[in-house]
Amino acid sequence: MFVWPAERALYSMECAFHPLFSLTSGACRLDYRRPENRSFYLALYKQMSFLEKRGCPRTALEYCKLILSLEPDEDPLCMLLLVDHLALRARNYEYLIRLFQEWEAHRNLSQLPNFAFSVPLAYFLLSQQADLPEQELSSAREKASFLVRQALTMFPGVLMPLLEYCSVRPDAAVANHRFFGPDAEISQPPALSQLVSLYLGRSHFLWKEPAIMSWLEENVREVLQAVDAGDPAVEECENRRKVLYQRAPRNIHRHVVLSEIKEAVAALPPDVTAQSVMGFDPLPPVDSISSYTRPERLSPVSHGNTIALFFRSLLPSYTMEGERPEDGGAEGLDRSQGLNRLMLAVRDMMATFHFHDLEAPHEDRAEGDGEWD
Repeated sequence: MFVWPAERALYSMECAFHPLFSLTSGACRLDYRRPENRSFYLALYKQMSFLEKRGCPRTALEYCKLILSLEPDEDPLCMLLLVDHLALRARNYEYLIRLFQEWEAHRNLSQLPNFAFSVPLAYFLLSQQADLPEQELSSAREKASFLVRQALTMFPGVLMPLLEYCSVRPDAAVANHRFFGPDAEISQPPALSQLVSLYLGRSHFLWKEPAIMSWLEENVREVLQAVDAGDPAVEECENRRKVLYQRAPRNIHRHVVLSEIKEAVAALPPDVTAQSVMGFDPLPPVDSISSYTRPERLSPVSHGNTIALFFRSLLPSYTMEGERPEDGGAEGLDRSQGLNRLMLAVRDMMATFHFHDLEAPHEDRAEGDGEWD
C-alpha cells in the first residue's frame, strides 16, 4: 500500500516523542520560533492537505484542530483561515458555531472574512436539517440572516466576486449600486483583498446551492435598503476597514504561501514575493530561537587571567568567582582574591604529591625467585 511522504515523516517524528508529550490531550505546546519544531508543523499541514484532497474533510478537520492547539495564541500557520472551511465540508456546523461563540470575544473572528461568511452559512445549513425542533430551526435561520447582513455590510467587496465564481448574474440594481459595484472591490485595502481572495478561492463552491443563493439574495436586498436609508453602521464599517486592514501579519502570508491558491498568492505584497521562499521553512519568524549558537563570552587572555584560561581549557564551563568584563575597583579585588585562593589550592595539591621509588630486588636472590617486595 502506498504511504504518503507526510505520513512517513509524522511516523518518524512520533517515534521521537517524549513520553509526556500527548497530542490528544490538547495541552501540549510547540514554539514555532524554534526551527526544530517547524518541520512537525509543516508535516501536519501537508498531511491535512492530502486528506482534504482525498475526500476526508472530517479527518482533515481534526488535523487542523491539532495544528491550532500546538500554539493557539500565535497561530503560526494561521489555521483560523482554514478551520471554518473544513468544518463546513465535514458538516460539523455545531463545532464552527461553538468556536465562533467562544473565541469571538478575545480573537475578533468576525473581522476575518472567512468567519464572517462561514458562520452564517453554518447557521443556515443547520436550519435546513429536518431533525431539529421547529423553534431551533427558526432561531438558526434568523441568526443566519442577521450575521450574513453584518458580513455583507462589513465586506461588500466579497459579493460580486462570489457571484462570479458561482456563475450567477446579479440584478442590475445590485451590480450598478455604489455599495456592491466595482468600486467596492477596488476601494478595499490590499490586506483585505488578500483575505477575500483566499476565502473565495477556497470556499466559493459551498455557496452554489440554489437554496443558499435565494437566501443570500434576500439579505442583499435588505442590506441595500439599509445603505440607501443611511444606516450609521455602514459608515462605521467603512472606517473600520480603513484602520484594521493596513497590512497582513506574517503568519497570514505564510498561510497563503502554503495554501498555493493562485488568487491569494498573486495578492501578496512585493516585499514578500521579492524574497526567496523555502518550501521546508516558508517565511521563518523574524525572532527565531537558535539552539545551536554558543553564547559569546569574553576571552580571559584579554584580562591576563592565565590560570582561568588553563582551567577553562580543561572544563569549558569553568568560571572563576568574581570574574567581570571590567577590571577595577571591588570587582578587581574579588578577582585577585579568587586568584590567590586558587594559587594556594594548587600549591597545597602539589605538596601532597609524593613519589616513592620501587625497592630494587636483592642481588643475591635468584632471578625469577620470589616476587617484588
